[in-house]
Order: sequence, then C-alpha cells, then structure tokens
Amino acid sequence: APLPPQEHEKHPAIANGELRINGKGKKLRKPRTIYSSLQLQALNQRFQQTQYLALPERAELAAQLGLTQTQVKIWFQNKRSKYKKIMKQG
Repeated sequence: APLPPQEHEKHPAIANGELRINGKGKKLRKPRTIYSSLQLQALNQRFQQTQYLALPERAELAAQLGLTQTQVKIWFQNKRSKYKKIMKQG
C-alpha cells in the first residue's frame, strides 16, 4: 500500500524526531521547532475553536502553515496538556 502523505517526509534514520547517529544507539534530537508568530497565531486561534483536529483538518492546517502534520499534532498535544494544567489550578 502507498505510504500516507505524512510518512514520506520522514528521513529513514529519524524516529519520533530523534536521529540515531551511531550503532550504540546514541540519539541526537532534532532541534525544537521555532514557530513564527503567524503560525502561533493560527494554531492558537484554531485551538480556541477546537482542542482536537481530525486528520484532514490537521493536514490542511499543516499545509497552510508550512509545517509538517507531526509538528501540528504535537503542538496540539502540548497545548492540551498545558491547558488542562492551567484549568486544574483554577
């Protein structure tokens, strides 16, 4: 079966954003993504509408913002956990 669109953007040596360098399995992490203020504005706006994105919505948002679907997915995950933490504190 053909790979889903987000799969071909992954370099074979990269798994969950970590680049394996030598045979000993020493991991070098990919540098953290720096989002532009425009990207953050769009992401935050979308989060206010809905905390969860369906796959097509995620694909569309990623394409619009020039991000990978994985970046959008993880941003939403992080935002949700941050949001829940704040809500818990009242």
